[in-house]
Amino acid sequence: QVQLVESGGGLVQAGGSLRLSCAASGLPFSMYAMGWFRQAPGKEREFVATITWTGGTTRYADSVKGRFTISRDNGKNTVFLQMNSLKPDDTAVYYCAAPPYRYSVPSRDLPSYHWWGQGTQVTVSS
Repeated sequence: QVQLVESGGGLVQAGGSLRLSCAASGLPFSMYAMGWFRQAPGKEREFVATITWTGGTTRYADSVKGRFTISRDNGKNTVFLQMNSLKPDDTAVYYCAAPPYRYSVPSRDLPSYHWWGQGTQVTVSS
């Protein structure tokens, strides 16, 4: 049974930083691309960042480029999202996700992902 468990969310002032973690189990983590998405109140879930199974290639939404960094530790079956220079518009529930197949090309599209975590709340105050 695949499980993705996010942690690290919280309340932070604008300009601050948070580091999210997503611990994976039940799948050969080092063979899977991973993604981070977020959903703000009243809005659709949107793409934030992806990373290939080796960690060698990353992609970001324009809204977070230069401020957020996705990384992974395959030895610990964990993917991270370092978030710096946070803005109130970054307030959302953040989800990690894994595609259904090994060695998938990372995608920005939600339907390309099969397994999702429960999410972690990030609130940025102004």
